[in-house]
Amino acid sequence: HKRLLRSKTNRVLGGVCGGLGDYFNVDPVVVRIAWVIFSLAGGSGVLAYLIAWAIIPEEGSAPTA
Repeated sequence: HKRLLRSKTNRVLGGVCGGLGDYFNVDPVVVRIAWVIFSLAGGSGVLAYLIAWAIIPEEGSAPTA
């Protein structure tokens, strides 16, 4: 069972894109580029990133079940 966690090692800001890349098994750079395009397209990407940063637990901080 795979969990979505923010990456501690593959991070630029909060590890959200690194964690999403790990979860979906894609290169985090692709996730970052998509997030930037999403942010520039309407600005809601910034808000979505902040929300994801707040609700997605960081690696090592969440109990594994």
